[in-house]
Amino acid sequence: MAYLHILLTLSLLSLITLSSSNPNTNTITLSLSPIFTKSPSSDLFHSLKKATSSSLKRAHHLKTRKLSKKNSPSSSSTINTQVFAKSYGGYSINLNFGTPPQTLSFVLDTGSSLVWFPCTSHYLCSNCNFANINPTNIPTFIPSKSSSTRIIGCTNKKCGYVFGSNIESRCQGCNPQFQNCNNITCPTYILEYGLGSTAGLLLSENLDFPGYIVPDFLVGCSIFSTEQPSGIAGFGRGAESLPAQMGLTKFSYCLLSHNFDDTPVNSNLVLQTTSTGDGKTSGLNYTTFVQNPSMSNPAFLEYYYVNLRSFLIGGTRVKIPFYLSSPGMDGNGGTIVDSGTTFTFMERPIFDLVARQFELQLANFPRATDIEAASGFNLCFDFTGNNSIPFPELVFQFKGGAEMVLPVDDYFSLVGDGGNVACLTIMTDGNSVPATNTGPAMILGNYQQQNFIIEFDLENERFGFGAHICQSNA
Repeated sequence: MAYLHILLTLSLLSLITLSSSNPNTNTITLSLSPIFTKSPSSDLFHSLKKATSSSLKRAHHLKTRKLSKKNSPSSSSTINTQVFAKSYGGYSINLNFGTPPQTLSFVLDTGSSLVWFPCTSHYLCSNCNFANINPTNIPTFIPSKSSSTRIIGCTNKKCGYVFGSNIESRCQGCNPQFQNCNNITCPTYILEYGLGSTAGLLLSENLDFPGYIVPDFLVGCSIFSTEQPSGIAGFGRGAESLPAQMGLTKFSYCLLSHNFDDTPVNSNLVLQTTSTGDGKTSGLNYTTFVQNPSMSNPAFLEYYYVNLRSFLIGGTRVKIPFYLSSPGMDGNGGTIVDSGTTFTFMERPIFDLVARQFELQLANFPRATDIEAASGFNLCFDFTGNNSIPFPELVFQFKGGAEMVLPVDDYFSLVGDGGNVACLTIMTDGNSVPATNTGPAMILGNYQQQNFIIEFDLENERFGFGAHICQSNA
């Protein structure tokens, strides 16, 4: 750790200059854009296996994640950016950092908080070739080309965003009882995402939207990562997240359907920086966010919990067991919304109830166990010889009466030769990661959010959603 910190520090010590900015605009439009472009995979099962395995590993990480730790301009009203689907099951946006600005792509992630980019010409990415990416050609931020780059010091309050209070006692070479630690850099961060990790130093930099600059934005400069083929834009509840640093009152997105390819088409991410009062967006249903009552794991406080009570499957109500429906005093249970997870995850007791109901209503069709093994899905059916497939309707029912009626493409995927097999795109504990009953009991992934307007109303602490055919901006 000490060697890594020294290496990162030496790589950045020459990057000290200053700039100022004046945020003065009403609307900014950005893109959720592809990081790398490639042709759709010819091996669908490979892509599905990767996505199912990644979803399970991501779920395990979110359920067991620990934190070592533990503000904003307001003159603009709305910022729009575009969202692109990625071949590895995520969605990305373009952000501009530095003076002059350098444009990089970031995975949109509501399940984490730090914003970081691949950094310096010496950036290394291990095991990043799974998406047909040449690790030596990953676009990186070059601090020496920006006049606004600053290294975050140990005594900077933003160092504490990531490392918590009393950070001075943990900074290498700093003894706050006997010395001034102003010249000591903030420690090296190491972040894990279930699938992959990253390490680097914290910077202060300008986040540049057209006509609107956010100065002194805390961002991670990563020089080493594993299985992270781009930077990550953390939209979680932490103080270091993009919404917190920009003082957003709400943000929303509409995710285009993806086929596990780096499609050049995109849709919008909208960032709202001014108060809208109690006004609701027309056409959306709302349910309130839920606070995790436990302080046993501060990481859980960064998640967006919603109160999902039950499901309607083909008109039959399936209740979530009470002990799993809401986070308890131990911090475990409940449902979170995570754009960084591909397929929705359910703990085994919930999944078994859901799967059993699908099996009952599709009892005339045989299980495709060979496809289940090849794809990583838990429940697949063979519909060979049937021109019309009677998929039961799936509805998520939230506290307060809000209902999310999923289009069938959001929870069943046709796979196999000729598209004769359909698999339920909801995951539970499998062989790739050990089962765990800690943390959230259900994680609402991005595959089940496709073709919905999804709104995080931070001002009014509520989650909004409405079916919508997301428009392409290609």
